[in-house]
Amino acid sequence: MTAPPPLTLPVSLRQATLVWARIALLSFGGPAGQIALMHRVLVDERRWLGEGRFLHALNYCMLLPGPEAQQLATYIGWLMHGVRGGLIAGGLFILPGAVAIMALSWLYAGLGAVPVVQALFFGLKAAVIAIIVDALVRIGRRALTNVVLRGVAAAAFLALFVFHIPFPLVVLAAGLAGYGGGRLGLAALRPGIGHDPSGTGLADRDTVLGEILPAHARPTRGWSLRVGLLCLALWLGPVAALVLVLGPGNVFAQIALFFSQMAVVTFGGAYAVLSYVAQQAVEHFGWLRPGEMLDGLALAETTPGPLIMVTQFVGFLAGSRAPGGLPPLVAGTLGGLLTTWVTFVPCFLWIFLGAPHVERLRRHRALSAALAAITAAVVGVILNLGLWFALHALFSDQLRRAGIDLPVLSSVDWPAALLTLAAVLAVFRLKWGVLPVLGFCAVAGIALHLAGVTG
Repeated sequence: MTAPPPLTLPVSLRQATLVWARIALLSFGGPAGQIALMHRVLVDERRWLGEGRFLHALNYCMLLPGPEAQQLATYIGWLMHGVRGGLIAGGLFILPGAVAIMALSWLYAGLGAVPVVQALFFGLKAAVIAIIVDALVRIGRRALTNVVLRGVAAAAFLALFVFHIPFPLVVLAAGLAGYGGGRLGLAALRPGIGHDPSGTGLADRDTVLGEILPAHARPTRGWSLRVGLLCLALWLGPVAALVLVLGPGNVFAQIALFFSQMAVVTFGGAYAVLSYVAQQAVEHFGWLRPGEMLDGLALAETTPGPLIMVTQFVGFLAGSRAPGGLPPLVAGTLGGLLTTWVTFVPCFLWIFLGAPHVERLRRHRALSAALAAITAAVVGVILNLGLWFALHALFSDQLRRAGIDLPVLSSVDWPAALLTLAAVLAVFRLKWGVLPVLGFCAVAGIALHLAGVTG
């Protein structure tokens, strides 16, 4: 048996910042890969905290709206070094992706009509559909462990795809049903929380943090009130100012209001909420077209950081296409930055205000049952997202019957369909990761264009 690495005490804020920067730059692959990366670095390599504390933090973050990997980084940073540590860990986790998406949004706005660039995104769309199918299968296997939870997933899908019930109401209904079932002691809603990324079982007593709760993790009511009010002011203050000054019909006010609402209901990770974002941004607000939403998701898949960073791309296009008196690129930049601000500031609020009380929440049976029901509903939500994307990527025409979008089979895009099939085989048969699949499909899209197949 290999001896554990020597324990280094203490960890300075500067040392921690370098570690968080490394994690941020390597955080590809969506939340599952990002959580596994943090576990390897923080538990296995650095031994900052043990298995129990890591899982404790992860379980709490899974209860929250928003990107759980970014919130887990914020939680552990806060646990190590207080508010400053949480801001550094959570902020660095966002920064590389935000910079990359903004740069790519500028290039997309300037070069999106170039045929070779269109061919690149033609290939990336096929990869994105395969990645969504993979996410659906992985989450479904973990979440749908009995017939009750499978029924919740089916009901969520039908509510969205057939009856067009808004995403927040679907999440709320699933959570309330799960909470009620938990209060009644329904066995099907008792989730297994034993979430062990590595099986190392490192004990808390053998780590930097040890078993003692740091003093800053026991805040007073006054401190909690001040932090809560400050975070709320930073989050909702700009929203209120934009609505009052520009009016609710202005695109920047709409961005602030919509993505603030989204920040409260984003249970289940990026793939779940993207169904809601895509349909609202495309069909309700008209900020972008379905294919462009797929392009944005492809950009987010190829950059580090939370996958929900695709919302910055949506905000960029929304601002650039309704710039008012501003240059389009300036308006787009402001729209993208505003989107990122109102999406992620609430994440810090949930951690700084709620983390001191996680022990009570973690042991709350009804809340755990609500999480189980929401996670099951997320499977139906992701299925709805995959079908919505596939309809718009693989078929040039859809018809609407009884309020349901159905494909016109004669309008199938065969090159797109065959490339999507190849991407699915690469994911499920060849076991390729996200980046190899994206690279393969990007090259294939350009090759098909050069061969005159895609026009």
